[in-house]
Amino acid sequence: MMQWETVIGLEVHVQLATQSKIFSGASTAFGAEPNTQACAVDLGLPGVLPVLNEGAVAMAVRFGLGINAEIPETSVFDRKNYFYPDLPKGYQTSQMYQPIVGPGEVEITLDDGGTKRIRVHHAHLEEDAGKSLHEDYQGMTGIDLNRAGTPLLEIVSEPDMRSAREAAAYLKAIHAIVTYLGISDGNMAEGSMRCDVNVSVRPRGQETLGTRAEIKNVNSFRFVEKAIAFEIERQIELIEDGGTVVQETRLYDPEADETRSMRTKEQANDYRYFPCPDLLPVVLDQAYVDHLRANLPELPAEKRARFQDELGLSAYDAGVLASSRAMAEYFEVVKDVSGDAKLAANWVQGELAGQLNKQGLDIADSPVSASQLGGLVARVKDETINGKAAKQVFAALWEGEGDSADAIIDARGLRQVTDSGAIEAMIDQVISDSPVQVAQYRDAEPDKRGKMIGYFVGQVMKASRGTANPQQVNALLKEKLDDA
Repeated sequence: MMQWETVIGLEVHVQLATQSKIFSGASTAFGAEPNTQACAVDLGLPGVLPVLNEGAVAMAVRFGLGINAEIPETSVFDRKNYFYPDLPKGYQTSQMYQPIVGPGEVEITLDDGGTKRIRVHHAHLEEDAGKSLHEDYQGMTGIDLNRAGTPLLEIVSEPDMRSAREAAAYLKAIHAIVTYLGISDGNMAEGSMRCDVNVSVRPRGQETLGTRAEIKNVNSFRFVEKAIAFEIERQIELIEDGGTVVQETRLYDPEADETRSMRTKEQANDYRYFPCPDLLPVVLDQAYVDHLRANLPELPAEKRARFQDELGLSAYDAGVLASSRAMAEYFEVVKDVSGDAKLAANWVQGELAGQLNKQGLDIADSPVSASQLGGLVARVKDETINGKAAKQVFAALWEGEGDSADAIIDARGLRQVTDSGAIEAMIDQVISDSPVQVAQYRDAEPDKRGKMIGYFVGQVMKASRGTANPQQVNALLKEKLDDA
């Protein structure tokens, strides 16, 4: 496969977080009973006229500003004509020729820690179609039009990605941007974000693009990688066996881990695009765009840079913590409460992330709040508790056994013993009770004593029920054992 180069482009569909649809006042809330959120406009009944949702326009422009894209003064809605049962009007209102967002770029982080800029060709507004339901209808298909008219922003990349990993990184970057901006919840399980993947292969060094296949509606980062990996192998094997790749639309089946042909790929002229006669052009004045620009939040790339430059975090730590808005906000609370950015980063990425992964939870659903974890990290920082006790406190917080780290520490008697007199007394007792081990230690070569002292540390920690300061224990033990 080294002689082949993969070329990938993504079309990402993002559901905008408006309360109502793009051309009607019907609700966009998820989970309603079928066909209870489709009004006369969504159904395309005779005599109805669409009214553009200004909130969707603002969100699209905010996205364009977030990727440093050109924002055209004028954009136009077009009708994309095709027949399908879940499209009652017989056309989809979209933007073909004059989209609301022009060329921009998105930076992704590569596996080796480097970065790469992926060009965005444009992003356009459009309405979603309804949904066909094939289960439980005894050979028939049900149609749910609740999604009809839901506002979408379709983000079309240039074919700049060269691997499945790059494509997944780009999709994650888009997800981070739209959620940071607050223009979408990015919930892929609920269909708030999905993508079509265009994949082709060509001999390495060839400039001309190969024939592409489009994989429709892939709805998870993992499935994007798996679908692309399968498609690359399929196309290469097909060409090497003497066949040719056909331009077509394919479907990824995650259970079989394969792509399957759906239909021959349509061309733009198959859809008979023409300007929508019911909607005026959208004209944006500079003051409107400047107002939206002035109110942009700190975006992932800026947050990563701040975490490194101001907080002194590594590029890796900053990248992980800034990867999602929820993660970044959680970390910043932990950091502010504890007063230690590095310790906060370690606990969020370590103990907390481990438990979340183990339980299959998102950070937004963590049983341990950011302020609770911040309180725990503060007690580690000021040496109220040692590392072993801190893990006990975290486990108790996770199980809901206390409101705060301080309450659990006091209830369990976990405060670290730092009184050198008390620690010295415990050490003297351990030495007195361990004559054989003391003799072995003192008879050993100096370079071997480091490992042997662990026995004594363990006995002191046991005597203190884990509350003695380990650094003090080590220092005092070495001093006493080496003195003889």
